[in-house]
Amino acid sequence: MIELPETHVLTKQINETLVGKTIKSAVANAHPHGFAFYSGDCTAYGAMLSGQKITEARTGFAGDSCTEIICGDMLLQIGTPIKYHAAGEKLPKSHQLLLEFDDDSHMSCTVQMWGGMFCVPVTEVSEREHKPCPFTDAFDENYFDSLVGSVKPTLSAKAFLATEQRVPGLGNGVLQDILFNARIHSKRKLETIGDKDMQGLFQSVKSTLKEMRDSGGRDTEKDLFNRSGNYLTILSKNTLIHPCRVCGSGLVRQAYLGGNIYFCPVCQPL
Repeated sequence: MIELPETHVLTKQINETLVGKTIKSAVANAHPHGFAFYSGDCTAYGAMLSGQKITEARTGFAGDSCTEIICGDMLLQIGTPIKYHAAGEKLPKSHQLLLEFDDDSHMSCTVQMWGGMFCVPVTEVSEREHKPCPFTDAFDENYFDSLVGSVKPTLSAKAFLATEQRVPGLGNGVLQDILFNARIHSKRKLETIGDKDMQGLFQSVKSTLKEMRDSGGRDTEKDLFNRSGNYLTILSKNTLIHPCRVCGSGLVRQAYLGGNIYFCPVCQPL
């Protein structure tokens, strides 16, 4: 899934680059992928989208792990990487959604692990109550405490923050640096985290995600123009071979809850 900082980066770039373009043609599922998901009959996407003008991109109804693009009276809800290709640029060999615009530029989506590309009439999307985003004032310490109080105290820090979309768009990728900055191990149970450390965790959620967004996304991810983000991850596949930047100890990678976790055993004791 696309996580919160990159979704906001993509939304901003699409508003700056694609708004005003008219879709000349659209092709979905040209290269079938077992974990690419569509709404309805994806062979009808061409007819539904051709002639529609892009008017806005947003993070909205589907949550902050999804980029929404309003195309006339149709809405694209995309949970995969999105790339822009100027006229004449080489297109990807494999793609699960390809839009061609009236100026001969293109937009493509290529599923990596899994992802959804839903195309529905705007009128069929009903208003829903949204959970506060960490970038807003509504996501305050009282709201965070209410999330903590709504789950079992035996839940681990990773299970609390990165499952069930309690914080939409916060996944296993951004989680690693959030927990490192809070000095909390992914497997640590909530019941063992005191008030001071819980306050630190809340502050880390807010500040770490903001830094990732303001830096144009993480260096492990690509933006609309296929450029890596400028946020240098502390814990990721890129840093595993290096010592901890705080204490100099070796970093550790382990499989946990359906994905890899990274941590410093000294700075984040279990």
